[in-house]
Amino acid sequence: MIRINLLGRARPKAARQAVPLEATLQVVFFAAALLVAFGVLYYNWHSTNQQIIEVRLHIQKQTGEKARLEQLKAQVDEFERQRAVLQQRINIIEALQRNRTGGQELLDALANTVVRTDTLWLTSFTRTGNGLTIIGTAGSINAVANFITQLEHSGYFNQIEIKESAQDTKNTAIQTFTFTLTAQFSLPQDKSAAPIPTPTGKG
Repeated sequence: MIRINLLGRARPKAARQAVPLEATLQVVFFAAALLVAFGVLYYNWHSTNQQIIEVRLHIQKQTGEKARLEQLKAQVDEFERQRAVLQQRINIIEALQRNRTGGQELLDALANTVVRTDTLWLTSFTRTGNGLTIIGTAGSINAVANFITQLEHSGYFNQIEIKESAQDTKNTAIQTFTFTLTAQFSLPQDKSAAPIPTPTGKG
């Protein structure tokens, strides 16, 4: 008997092709390149972030140092102001010691006129006989005018002339004016009749 196989002959399975070594190496190199790139990016980010933190800390430190220096400057300015007042008194005392005639009256009269004039300081004072030369600094022209008025009303000064008045360009922090004036000093006939009035306006 003849047998006929209607299903046909079984086909042999095709063998799997091996992945080429070159392709495998390319994948490995690509993955390694990605890791290196991410590592570089992370390092740059971390380094930049650290620099930002250091800069912020430096700014905070400088801000604190600036505040400390400003406070120190304020203390120095106050010291200079007190020193200027003390030097003004020393200058007046030295000038009065050179000519003791009417010295106490002159000292009192000048002290009263300066005290009654706001924003005005004397920087030097000289006396030759009865002639006076007064140099000072004022916060405004009005303060100089008020000072002259106080001198006139005191009864101790006459022939008052302002020789020079100009804005102080050396002091840029605040506006001040330097002035030089001359006057004649004399004791009044009746001291009680010539009190020094309180100024009506501030400089």
